[in-house]
Amino acid sequence: MKLCRFLAKGRLHHGVYREGILLDEAGEAHDPEEVTWLLPFTPGKVIGVALNYADHAEELGLSRPEEPALFWKPNNSLLPHKGVVRYPKGVEYMHYEVELAVVVGRPMRRVKAKEALDYVLGYTIANDLVVRDYVSNTFRPPIRAKGRDTFGPLGPFLVVGEVEDPQNLTLRAYVNGELRQEGHTSRMLYSVAELLEYISEFMTLEPYDVILTGTPKGISRVLPGDVMRLEIEGLGALENPIEEEA
Repeated sequence: MKLCRFLAKGRLHHGVYREGILLDEAGEAHDPEEVTWLLPFTPGKVIGVALNYADHAEELGLSRPEEPALFWKPNNSLLPHKGVVRYPKGVEYMHYEVELAVVVGRPMRRVKAKEALDYVLGYTIANDLVVRDYVSNTFRPPIRAKGRDTFGPLGPFLVVGEVEDPQNLTLRAYVNGELRQEGHTSRMLYSVAELLEYISEFMTLEPYDVILTGTPKGISRVLPGDVMRLEIEGLGALENPIEEEA
């Protein structure tokens, strides 16, 4: 089931997406191109995982982490499907990162990997945008680089009960229709289950907390006027235009 939230005819709706149509609570159909999209749920804390694909670490000239490299993605950065990303003035290199986002369904504390997926509510798509200009010290959390307003597009759906294996999904990122990035979740250094075990060992994870599981090789520069379209097999497509910051 692909769950979503949107505004239509002056009202907030909790709906589902079926065969190209949005259906609201009353079963009324809405054109996806005629609504204002919202985040598909209200996230709790959002935790990112850096360098979780070996090929991405290699393209940045960095060594593979000996354990999951975590960082906070602040909630002020979150942006729904079709929302406008603001390009900061004066920066040289901003790029997208297509990522599988895992949504926790019930409290997790010291859960082993073999049981971890039972605690997952569903999955969605994340774009972990980065200003590479501000990543100069890899030992410091990249808050300035990744935590800016609009730098965390998420959605369009919360997909529940449809992903059989989170380690068997293809990820793609397009810019202005051109394929720029492609990878597969089987190539994660730490699987979804392993990440949940690692994090829940020292931190309680609550319902609607989100784990961003990293991005594969293929990052490239984006500019004002570009449109990013991120796709993950079975999860839909997350699309956001970029405009220069006022």
